[in-house]
Amino acid sequence: GWTGDVGLLAMLLLNEMARQDADSPKGVDLPRRKEGVQALMSAWIASLPSFEEMTEMHPLLWNEDEQEIMQLSSTKKIYRLLDDIEDDSSWLDENVWSADREKFPETVKIRVGDADEERQCFTVDGFRYAVAVVRSRSFFVDGALRLLPYVDYANHDDYDSNELVGGGIGMLWGSSKGVLLKSGKALRVGDEVRISYGPKGPADYILDHGFVPPMCQLSTQGGAITAELSFEVDESDRFRDDKLDILEFETYDLAPMEPAQVFDVVGGPGSTGEPDPAMIQFLRLVKLAGKDAFLLESIFRKEIWGFMSEPVSEDNEKASVTAVQEACEAALSDMNELESEDSSASPSLNEQLCSMVRGSEREALERTLAYIKQEAEALDLKEYYQERRLKTLGLDSEWTPEDEFGSTTRVPGAADYDW
Repeated sequence: GWTGDVGLLAMLLLNEMARQDADSPKGVDLPRRKEGVQALMSAWIASLPSFEEMTEMHPLLWNEDEQEIMQLSSTKKIYRLLDDIEDDSSWLDENVWSADREKFPETVKIRVGDADEERQCFTVDGFRYAVAVVRSRSFFVDGALRLLPYVDYANHDDYDSNELVGGGIGMLWGSSKGVLLKSGKALRVGDEVRISYGPKGPADYILDHGFVPPMCQLSTQGGAITAELSFEVDESDRFRDDKLDILEFETYDLAPMEPAQVFDVVGGPGSTGEPDPAMIQFLRLVKLAGKDAFLLESIFRKEIWGFMSEPVSEDNEKASVTAVQEACEAALSDMNELESEDSSASPSLNEQLCSMVRGSEREALERTLAYIKQEAEALDLKEYYQERRLKTLGLDSEWTPEDEFGSTTRVPGAADYDW
């Protein structure tokens, strides 16, 4: 697993908690701060919700039953996130934390008001708590994910709000790094300043922030409605090494592709259900086999990724379309099964949130499924690699005896064959 920048920020958060231990400061005493700044950080740490409070606020800390409902309600799998968190925290515990428990304590005492609260720190649960806090309170500013103390308390508003803007702050004698929090409407004294957490779908909002805003609940208002489909090169594929080599070196110079890829499918107003062309391109390579495998030869290595942007053969196109169809049907089947088993007369708030996510993703999946089924019925109408190649060489026109003596020239594209 790899929690990426979120995991790194979570480690910094745990370290700040350890530095605020009421018994004696622990952790790594960096960065050095002036006394007033350190006091602000201490107050911010004490103001963060506890582990127990976060169990009601964030799906990463929900109980197992509710997490299972979330798992079946969305194609953006919460179990995948939990597995990454467990893998990273287990590695950190084995290689870092357990080596020096004086510096990396399992629990710390945080002074909250007049009392000390014991909180999980450098443990699996502590890391999961820190990841939940970071996911719910961090912002992407100036090209990086950042956790901004005090600014993180700004609530989301769908309307009349702006995203945070990075850059320099200050006018005299230079400027320092900072963010600009700007209201989208005129405010009076005492009004709450709200911001936008950005254009996300319901599943992203709940997995990041633990709630679904009204805009995402109203698909008719044009909110983003997406689901995820995952595909990968099969480990048993006899051409796996060739395909991995192509994905790593012959796709995109600045961003080599991994053998496992995740793609968004989109629903909502105006959506036709047409899949991302990059997804179909990837699947054509993944499903390349049989008589089409000659394209994996080294002579085509520099061109093959471009070839995959267009239909290769009817068999290959059918396999690619079928893969999308089966992925959509499997996701919809999980949702249908969950709804058939759900007999709760009064669902909890978290179950209601899952239901919202399920409804929006269902729309995206159903639109994609309808489109892909139409594609499957029109496979014989597509132009495939061999036909395109013959046209390029001028060999698709009808043969006549005169052609043998070179008295005429074939005209590319002149034939009327039903390929």
